[in-house]
Amino acid sequence: MPRHAILVIDMLNDFVGEKAPLRCPGGDDIIEPLQKLFEWVRNRQDDDVHLVHIQEAHRKHDADFRVRPVHAVDGTWGSDFIPALYPEGDEYIVKKRRHSGFAHTDLDLYLKEENIDTVVVTGVWTNVCVRSTATDALANAYKVITLSDGCASKTDAMHEHGLVDLSIFTKVMSIDEYIDAWNKGEDPWIGGGDAENKVE
Repeated sequence: MPRHAILVIDMLNDFVGEKAPLRCPGGDDIIEPLQKLFEWVRNRQDDDVHLVHIQEAHRKHDADFRVRPVHAVDGTWGSDFIPALYPEGDEYIVKKRRHSGFAHTDLDLYLKEENIDTVVVTGVWTNVCVRSTATDALANAYKVITLSDGCASKTDAMHEHGLVDLSIFTKVMSIDEYIDAWNKGEDPWIGGGDAENKVE
C-alpha cells in the first residue's frame, strides 16, 4: 500500500495575504484548493496520507538574509501559518532555514519513521522552495508528485516555469486528479494526471 506525505511549504503570514511583506501573489489563489485537500486528508479513515507543514523559521541573523530581506523569523507573526491553513492535531511541523524542507531538518527522518514512499509538494514558491524540496526528495529516493494548483509563485510565468522544471523529475497533476486517483483505489503516482507526465 502506498504511503504519501503531502508537504505544505511556507503557507505563512510573511508570504501569503495582503499584509505579507514578501507576498507571493499567487498564494492567495491556492488557499481554497488546499483547504479542499486538507479536508479530504483529515476525513480519511486511515493514515496512508499525511499532512506535513513546512515552516520557514529563521534565526535573527540568518545567512539567508545576506541575499534576501529579513523575513519569517522564528517565533514571529510572519513565520506563523496563515489561519486558513493552520495545522491541526498531530500533523507534523518541520521548521527550516533554507529553501528545501530537507536541508538541515528532520524531515527525512520523519518520513522514514512513517514508511513514506511518496512526497507530494504544494505551497510557495513553485520555482524556489517547492522546487528545492522536490529536488531533495528525489535525491533521498522518494517518488515525487507536484500538485500544480496547490503551488504558486510571484507571477504566473514563474509558476509555469517552475512546473516545467518539476515535470522533468516529478509527476505533475491537479488536486482533483490526485484525490480522484485515491478514491478509485489507485496510487496517484501510477494512475491519474497526465499519462506522459509533461507540462505543455
